[in-house]
Amino acid sequence: MFFVIRVTMGQERILIRMLWKKAKKEQLPIYAIISPDGVKGYMFVEAEDENAVSRLIRGVKSVKGMLSKSIPLEDVKRVLERSAKSEDAITVGDVVEMTSGPFKGERAKVISKDEAKDELTVELLDVAVPVPVSVKKKMVKLIARGEDYEG
Repeated sequence: MFFVIRVTMGQERILIRMLWKKAKKEQLPIYAIISPDGVKGYMFVEAEDENAVSRLIRGVKSVKGMLSKSIPLEDVKRVLERSAKSEDAITVGDVVEMTSGPFKGERAKVISKDEAKDELTVELLDVAVPVPVSVKKKMVKLIARGEDYEG
């Protein structure tokens, strides 16, 4: 059975290691602890029962709580697939269109990605002097892959 636990955003990787060590030390029936990159503030724990997860998270500072019901494997798979698709959506060299902000409607080329901050650095295409601009990923949409774009 899979259980969802809420955690402090940004602490997911640290908590995976800490909780896994605790599960081994206390010999809890925990089979997996998953934190997909696209899902912030939540982790999935595969365990024998709710009691094991409750014992696992008891007293851990960055854990905010646990959903009261287990979730089916299909739901976990769906979240993992969606997370994988969003990570691969935009890469360096792709052409994007700004969907919000001061440059709304402008086209730009992606010159770098910062996964930790969920940001892209882009250069606007339709300007006299290209200037790098950092924007959140959610502020752009993909127009063309870098090799497919024909200006």
